[in-house]
Amino acid sequence: MNSPDLLALTVTVFGLAWWLGLYLLARDPADQALRFAGLGLVSYALGLAADLLSQAAPTPASSQLLARWGWPLLLLPALFWFGTLAYVLPESTMARRRLARPLRLFLIPGAILIYLLAGGTERVATIDVGGLQPAPLYPLFALVVIGLLVGALLMVLRAHRPNLQAGLGVIVLATIFFGLGTGLLLFPLAWLPRQVLALAIGGDLALLGGAIAGLDALDQGEALLPDFLRSSGYAGFTAVLFGGQVALVMVLATGATFPMVVLLLATVAAAIAVQTLADPLQAALDWLLFARLPRIRQARTEARAVARGATRGRETLDIDTLSEAQLTRLTRRALSQMGNLPKLAASPLTRLPLLGARLQRRGASDNTLERAAELKALLAESIVRLKPRDRRAFGTTDEWRHYNALYFPYVVGLRPYSRRADHSELDGPAAEALAWFRSQVPERTLYNWQTAAARLVAQDLREQVQRGQ
Repeated sequence: MNSPDLLALTVTVFGLAWWLGLYLLARDPADQALRFAGLGLVSYALGLAADLLSQAAPTPASSQLLARWGWPLLLLPALFWFGTLAYVLPESTMARRRLARPLRLFLIPGAILIYLLAGGTERVATIDVGGLQPAPLYPLFALVVIGLLVGALLMVLRAHRPNLQAGLGVIVLATIFFGLGTGLLLFPLAWLPRQVLALAIGGDLALLGGAIAGLDALDQGEALLPDFLRSSGYAGFTAVLFGGQVALVMVLATGATFPMVVLLLATVAAAIAVQTLADPLQAALDWLLFARLPRIRQARTEARAVARGATRGRETLDIDTLSEAQLTRLTRRALSQMGNLPKLAASPLTRLPLLGARLQRRGASDNTLERAAELKALLAESIVRLKPRDRRAFGTTDEWRHYNALYFPYVVGLRPYSRRADHSELDGPAAEALAWFRSQVPERTLYNWQTAAARLVAQDLREQVQRGQ
């Protein structure tokens, strides 16, 4: 394989890892599994870029500097993948309950510290003209990386051994190859070039990232393929459109000089990022440019929600195919989004046939936003049915807990534990409920009540759909 071919292949794998990492991060920023998987892919893409630049560097000193800060980035994905697999475990498992909070709080800071130790000091490894040379802490570093991968794999196998789904099977298989490749990268064999091995590991990571996206879509009741194709197609088109111009100049005139390789990688990265992160970037620009035009800003937000729902939503949602846990999870999320119609429009529950029938009965248009508004009304009706048969508007006994936990935060809009929320105009039952939440109900207790109440609302939705059928 000659140098131009290797350069093209490296830039392609870099672009793929960079896009998929950003796609997972943007798909659901609150999902820890997606976040860790996305950070692992982004880290790996940056490691490939640093490795490529170190080979094109004009001086040995700059080459060693880039290699020194670049090689740890190729191994950090092992840490992030451990966090990803821990969040793939069922919530009921002991390992998930024990690891979730420490990973959420300490995995990213820990990865940064390990990176600074490996790249900023010579205690883990040194870089000279002969390449990477192990230092005293290198065996410990290698043991941690391999140990985390093996431990994560064993956790998944143990938790899902009775019923290993197809997506989890892909994850297990790809993790095995990823672990083998990482081991060879830590302890390279003379017959396998380091750069080729790094590119092969990138393929394993891409397979892992795709499997995680598939599991997330299945878990959320969404369609993955249309959104996946839209994002990858747009990102690939812009990367070829703009990066191809730089590559053409390199082929016809300059060659693979260091400045041109930097320009090529930066152009490809920027083109992919602008397309993949289009929604949050547009939201930020709208907030800046239309700060005094809230109507336009709201209209553009709703338009983005409709477009997002069109690629992620299924044509219809068969509630009978959802397990109790899946329907409860979808209902719980929809309840938390009742105050934000554009976000609610992305809920898979908007595809329930029951909503289409309700819209038809009242002569409304059957579109994404109308379905979101109808879903909001349907959820509010289910919440009201949780209210005890009592003439009072508010009560504090046990029979009121499920109604209070959903009605006042999600229908009325109370945010009892927020310091920034403005509750100055509340009166009557809402003011009483706010004082009761703050003085008598810990935040964690309210969360547990809402989860239990969401299960009741989910069951009510299922029964309504079955009656309608």
